Amino acid sequence: MLKVQNISLSVQVDGAWVQAVRDVSFTLQQGRVLALVGESGCGKSLTAQALLRLGEHQGVRRDHGDVLLRGESIFAFDRERLRRMRGGQVAMVFQEPMTALNPVFTIESQMVDVIRNHLPLGKREARARALKLLADVELDEPEQLLGRYPGELSGGMRQRVLIAMALSADAEVLVADEPTTALDVSVQKKILALLRSLQRSRNLALLLVTHDFGVVAEMADEVAVMYAGEIVEQAEVHALFDHPAHPYTQALMACRPDRAARGEALPMIGGQVPSPGSWPKGCHFADRCPRADAACRAQAVALSEGEHRVRCIHPLEGS
Repeated sequence: MLKVQNISLSVQVDGAWVQAVRDVSFTLQQGRVLALVGESGCGKSLTAQALLRLGEHQGVRRDHGDVLLRGESIFAFDRERLRRMRGGQVAMVFQEPMTALNPVFTIESQMVDVIRNHLPLGKREARARALKLLADVELDEPEQLLGRYPGELSGGMRQRVLIAMALSADAEVLVADEPTTALDVSVQKKILALLRSLQRSRNLALLLVTHDFGVVAEMADEVAVMYAGEIVEQAEVHALFDHPAHPYTQALMACRPDRAARGEALPMIGGQVPSPGSWPKGCHFADRCPRADAACRAQAVALSEGEHRVRCIHPLEGS
């Protein structure tokens, strides 16, 4: 469905361009879920937004690489083709439901506008489609809901509306960027279950951006772990959980709250993710890695080939 080939992105900081994503590649396949995992500041959201060419007029630049949608480069699309692609073929659910909807327009106004931008429907037909979409995302009393403003809805209800809007033109690829951020735990589980149900029923290719390995275990078919702008490990979900090969992946998994002993402090990874522009010459994780040696710091480390790919000179045993 969609293929990312060695994409590198830079952001503008104080008038200078600084690389924030380097040579990232992955494929989204129909009917499968790829989870993009890592700490804040690793470049996950920037990578996800590149799939729709978002941010390129707001201080984000593509240095090289490509994104192919059914074999076509999205960077060759003109303005009209790009507009039709966004929402029509590739849709996005953003991470902040409290601000993603326009507070001064009703739900009906916003949904009908999105639907009519992509489908040749009149207002009455678009409204009927909006009602069905709200029912599809399991919102009660959709007729009443259409007349409400975003401020009258809970965070979970807003996120369901955003999911309905994202799927309103039958997109084939869905990008969900931390879709449960700022939601209560009980609501998070319902939103994730809804996404999984819709992904399966519509046979979507889903890119799920998250920092939560619990979510990965429930949702993903395949996992790509990002650190400091690079993918450091990529594998099928069961292979990665059974045999994490990169020390960063193992450290992330050890930080899960359910791994901590009762009454003890939660495990943590010492140090911080290096900022773009401050990446070390060699392995980006070397300064935080207990296995690092001089060879790790000497030069950039390539991502290995095969079904279980790892960017490490000293991968963990059993991987």
